[in-house]
This record gives sequence, C-alpha cells and structure tokens, in this order.
Amino acid sequence: MKIKENVGSVKERIATAQLRSDNKTPITIVAVTKTHPASIILEVQQAGLDTIGENRVQEAENKFSKIAEILPNITKRLVGHLQSNKINKAFNLFDTIDSVDSLKLAGKIGRKAVSLNRTIPTLLEVNTSGESSKFGFDPDNIDGMLACFEIQGIKIQGLMTIGPLTSDIKRTRDAFISLRELQISLKSQLTQNVDKFTELSMGMSGDFEIAVEEGATMVRLGTVLFGKRMAK
Repeated sequence: MKIKENVGSVKERIATAQLRSDNKTPITIVAVTKTHPASIILEVQQAGLDTIGENRVQEAENKFSKIAEILPNITKRLVGHLQSNKINKAFNLFDTIDSVDSLKLAGKIGRKAVSLNRTIPTLLEVNTSGESSKFGFDPDNIDGMLACFEIQGIKIQGLMTIGPLTSDIKRTRDAFISLRELQISLKSQLTQNVDKFTELSMGMSGDFEIAVEEGATMVRLGTVLFGKRMAK
C-alpha cells in the first residue's frame, strides 16, 4: 500500500478542485482509519498527515492503546454517530466530536465537559441529503442548531454532512451547497464567536472534489487513501 503516493495524489486533486472554484481555504485531510489496524495510523503520520477520523468509540479505544506513543502528535476526530453511553469514553479518546447530531446529544456532551472543567470542540452534523439512514439535524431545524451554541462546555467550530448515496452529481453538489448556505444563515444569527464558526466538513472518497468546489474546509477520506475497507 502506497499511502504516501495516495496522499500526494489527493492533494493534487484538491488543488485542482480549488482552481475550479473560489475556495482558497486550506483543506484539512481527515484520514478515516476505521476497520484498519492501528499500524496504519503510523503510516498516515509518516505520509505527512496529522489528523485521523474514527467512527466507533470501541474500535478507537482498542486501536489507540497500541500506538499511545504517537497519539499526542495526531488530532483524533470522532466522525461517526456517538451513542450517549459512550460519551465518557469519547472524552478520553478524541480531541473533537464532529458528529453532534441533535440538541439532546449536544446537551449531554456539554454537561460532561462542564463536569470535567473542559470545553470540547465539536461540529454539528446536518442531514442535507434527507436520507433516513443518516443521522443529523434537519437543515430546517435552525432553532435547534442555534440552541446548541448556548450550551456550555462545547465549542461549535462548524458543520458536517455526508453526501447522498447516489451517482447523481447534481444531488451531491446540492447537498454540499445546502451545508454552505446553512452555515452562512447560522452565522448571520449568531451574536458571538462568529469568526470561529468556520469549518465545513464534507466530502468523502467518492465526492471530495465536488465538496472542495463548494467550500469544504475538511474532507474525510478512507478508500482513496487506503483502498477498500478491511473486514470487521
């Protein structure tokens, strides 16, 4: 597996997508290492990336215990759905929670953070595709999302979405445009920390170039870096 070469290719594709658009923002590549062994995180670091994403708390717990010595140099993002009973473990494992998909969950995370005298960076997950299989705020639930900004203990840095499961490029692009426009709308209604609400985490291996064209600041990539997922 030539991860370093794949990283180079992805960076070139991102740069080309940026040239096709007005998106001049530096793009963070989140290497999604789910189902892959702990050793691949070391390979990711050696390839020049310093941010990883994991979908499941239990898998991350097992994996991180094997590479504890390099973890302080890596930003660890939880990008999958967080069950309430896993919040405590998530705090011990991750630097950010990128999948805050409801006001109820945001409140639970905030209360835990306050009890630990911490503030944890988060992203709000929005279901811009409208697919019932996906988690996330309804894009029309503006009040619910704005209420999250009032919760102590969490620092909302941006929004996250998963593109629709489709080969229809227009549908995919519309989902990403929806997230960008939602961020603009929310910013217009915030009274503080607007300048820190900057992240748009959108785009995966099959659609990250479209996401970059539509304003992504962060792309979550697995297959394009590592090949097909390993069996569970």
